[in-house]
Amino acid sequence: MTSPLLRLKDIEKAYGPITALRNISLDLDHGETISLLGPNGAGKSTLLRIVAGLAAPTRGTLEIQGTAHDRRAIGYLGHATLLYPELTARENLIFAARLHGVPKPARRADQLLEEEDLSPVAQRRAGGFSRGMAQRLAIARARVHKPSLLLLDEPFTGLDVPAISRLSQRLIELRNAGQSWLLVTHEVERAAMLADTALIVLRGQVAERLTGGELTPQNLSEIYAKALDLQS
Repeated sequence: MTSPLLRLKDIEKAYGPITALRNISLDLDHGETISLLGPNGAGKSTLLRIVAGLAAPTRGTLEIQGTAHDRRAIGYLGHATLLYPELTARENLIFAARLHGVPKPARRADQLLEEEDLSPVAQRRAGGFSRGMAQRLAIARARVHKPSLLLLDEPFTGLDVPAISRLSQRLIELRNAGQSWLLVTHEVERAAMLADTALIVLRGQVAERLTGGELTPQNLSEIYAKALDLQS
């Protein structure tokens, strides 16, 4: 039996007397995509940081591809793009590729620039990019080492409508190509549209799980509203 790409078991995270996550258990299979939906402070970003290896759980276990932790399998996009503004788009990707030991880093950079429709601005400094262009470059940076799992924390924040549409389409294309990801978002419609499964996270716990035919924008919206009412 094939192990899941990601397995979390009884994950908890406490900051002193405050418990940010409690009893989080989930499996994510190869090629599966999951949206995490919840209000501010629910613990979504904390969970992504634990999966990324940027924070340690207080309790529980985490396995990626059957091992305790393998950062090479992870591509992470947090609230900061982690781009170097003084470098060009191409230079940013080449630098990231070299950090990850990617063979032929320039070729990999050019491939990603083309995939993200950024080839025309490859020689422009990232510091002059619009928020939407910077997000696309940041996603390319997160993908530079061909990770098995992408972690995306509110990637639509600050984007205008055309940029949101382009990024949504790109995520659908990646999903259809077999890319696995965990997406943190506040947007119910996007959570339902982009992922195979949606988890509603409230007060550090998974309150609801929707998948398959039950995962529609209307159904998710109704269940999310009820869950918020129960919390208040």
